[in-house]
Amino acid sequence: MTAQIPGYAYGSKEVPQAPVSDEDFKLLKTTVLMTEEDVKYLRMAGEVLKDQVDSVLDLWYGWVGSHKHLVHYFGDRKTGQPIGLYLDAVRKRFGQWILDTCFREYDRQWLNYQYEIGRRHHREKKNKTDNVNSVEHIPLRYLIAFIVPITATIKPFLAKKGHSADDVEKMYNAWFKAVTLSVALWSIPYTNKGEW
Repeated sequence: MTAQIPGYAYGSKEVPQAPVSDEDFKLLKTTVLMTEEDVKYLRMAGEVLKDQVDSVLDLWYGWVGSHKHLVHYFGDRKTGQPIGLYLDAVRKRFGQWILDTCFREYDRQWLNYQYEIGRRHHREKKNKTDNVNSVEHIPLRYLIAFIVPITATIKPFLAKKGHSADDVEKMYNAWFKAVTLSVALWSIPYTNKGEW
């Protein structure tokens, strides 16, 4: 399935090493309170979400599409019109990111790919993966702010398979930690050397 996702390069040689030591990565996970129990609940969340990914993306894309200041970052640099092929390619990778968040090991490969995702939002690599002529950069403020909608909207999906309220809450909390961890790593290209 992942071979059919344009630009999805998880674990490949084209993904550079994140400039984060194993110790700093461990401390970052500790800082967001991520535990082995959270990993267990992320796996449970993955089982709940895997057949709902399109519905989650419909909600998220509908929300982004209803806000001109956000859909702008998927628009043609000259005309401002949304680039359909770009939106479609990013959507496929975003769906895989949901599954990766739930099922991947939080190891060096995962760390490196979060760094790559950050590069693809930053002027360093934006537009290059999909060879499009969109705006050159997504401001860091929107990556940080996006933690809220991609967390706040997930709970109803987690509650759809009959799990107890306690399990839903634990899946939700684990998701929140994982999203925050991801965005912290996406921010690396936005910082000056030695400041991250």
